[in-house]
Amino acid sequence: MRKPLTHLVLLIVALLAGDSVAQSGGELRFCLRSEPKTLNPLLMSDDSSETIRYLTGGVLLRVNRLTQDLEPELATAWKLTNAGKTITFKLRENLRFSDGTTFSADDVAYTIQQLMDPAVHSPSGDAFRSGEGKVQTQALANNRIAITFSAPIAGLDKLFDQVAIISAKSPQKEMAVLGPYYVAENKAGAYLILKRNPNYWKRDSTGRPLPYIDAIRLDIQQNRDIEMLRLVRGEIDFINSLDAEYFDSVMSENPTMAHDAGASLDAEFMWFNQVPSSPLPSYKKTWFTSTNFRRAISEAINRDDLARIAFRGRARPAVGPISPANKFWFNSKLQPHPFDQKSALQRLSLDGFHLQNGALRDREGHVVEFSIITNSGNKYRERMATMIQQDLTAIGIKLNVVTLDFPSLIERMTRTFDYEACLLGLVNNELDPNSQMNVWLSSAENHQWNPSQKTPATPWEAEIDKLMRAQASTLNAAKRKEFVDKVQQIAWEQEPFIYLVNKNALSAVSPSLHNAHPVVLRPQVYWNIDQLSLGAEVARNR
Repeated sequence: MRKPLTHLVLLIVALLAGDSVAQSGGELRFCLRSEPKTLNPLLMSDDSSETIRYLTGGVLLRVNRLTQDLEPELATAWKLTNAGKTITFKLRENLRFSDGTTFSADDVAYTIQQLMDPAVHSPSGDAFRSGEGKVQTQALANNRIAITFSAPIAGLDKLFDQVAIISAKSPQKEMAVLGPYYVAENKAGAYLILKRNPNYWKRDSTGRPLPYIDAIRLDIQQNRDIEMLRLVRGEIDFINSLDAEYFDSVMSENPTMAHDAGASLDAEFMWFNQVPSSPLPSYKKTWFTSTNFRRAISEAINRDDLARIAFRGRARPAVGPISPANKFWFNSKLQPHPFDQKSALQRLSLDGFHLQNGALRDREGHVVEFSIITNSGNKYRERMATMIQQDLTAIGIKLNVVTLDFPSLIERMTRTFDYEACLLGLVNNELDPNSQMNVWLSSAENHQWNPSQKTPATPWEAEIDKLMRAQASTLNAAKRKEFVDKVQQIAWEQEPFIYLVNKNALSAVSPSLHNAHPVVLRPQVYWNIDQLSLGAEVARNR
């Protein structure tokens, strides 16, 4: 006997509903590589603490890690006025913190006052310190607030992605949160348990409350081998960031778990010591301050080989200070410097360098030999240094590779300046070029090739200073990009940093974790945490 069509429809709906229920709930598990130093969202600076902030903190605005666009969160609208010194937010209404305390403009005002209080020493607050004078907050209504800074801040709205709003009146203080999860248990040195915020305001397109997953267990695990083993055994659901060798292990174990999002924001590069007071012989200082010399070294290095061999193909030849992964700010007119050892020798000849019995000598007859320092234990940099050593041998240069423990490396880089060249990397967490002000201003301590200059040592450094300050004080995004594009062009021409590769953003995700779309921006895997869900079998077994 045939069942009525309505019965069939009801059966399908029931099956879909059953599947939907199975996709909700459960406990997500992954590892932190160190214990969080603090749970106060205004004081967080280490990676583990920032993970907690991302999972628990409610922010006014959020940079979408996939599109890299700024999107409304606790604020539904915002406007910059007063020549860029004032930002006004319209807030969502009828929201509550995880403990039930109501949310209003007073909480935003309290958060900003704490953020900018010099006695609090908030790392997140440093980005907002545009000039002398206090920050003014004015609650215009329960759902409207104006924040006025003492000077304009370029990219001001995007900085609020890093500011988790705390309650002005909750007895739980900063532990009362507006994000998808709250910290329910913290076992020092072992694990943290986060539970679903019952008052989280977001819902999906069908009206279901978010997040889908009930709880998150964060195990403190420093050993990468153990973390990998736990992933393979199904004891954790993902690894947010992998190096190339671990990624290859995942590929061999289960290719569906391996995710390569392409070039990351991070760069590996080398530079020459150009500090005038360094204890180097004057003739070497002459080499290192020569644009022709630096450009020649750059052309003599095979970046494709570095990416292919040192990083097992999980890296891309780098162009300059901004990665192609940074969609808006990257200067797309630039290309990586080509591998051309003949051109390198021609450039060197312009400065009087010449080959003699297979060895390169300068115009005074000194054999071209120098050492490059890097941190011991970093196998990728050690491999790159060895490969660069081989490349430079082909143009008659003897390169000595010296590996140092990190404290000794920092001592030479920042205090004694007793080194000739250095190979290191830069981790970029921010899209906005203002995050690199402490590198590119000639007066900055992190202007590594010649830090803390009283006045710019070269005309091109003076030009970069001018451009970086101009972009930092300009509110028009298109105009800022013009300035930043010129900085990238100068860096490409002068090569104070010889950019080598951008490592790929690699991660591993269990097939049981649904709606994961790993990206290049941190946090790569769980950037859409409230949209993630677990498979039926995983939710049932935990």
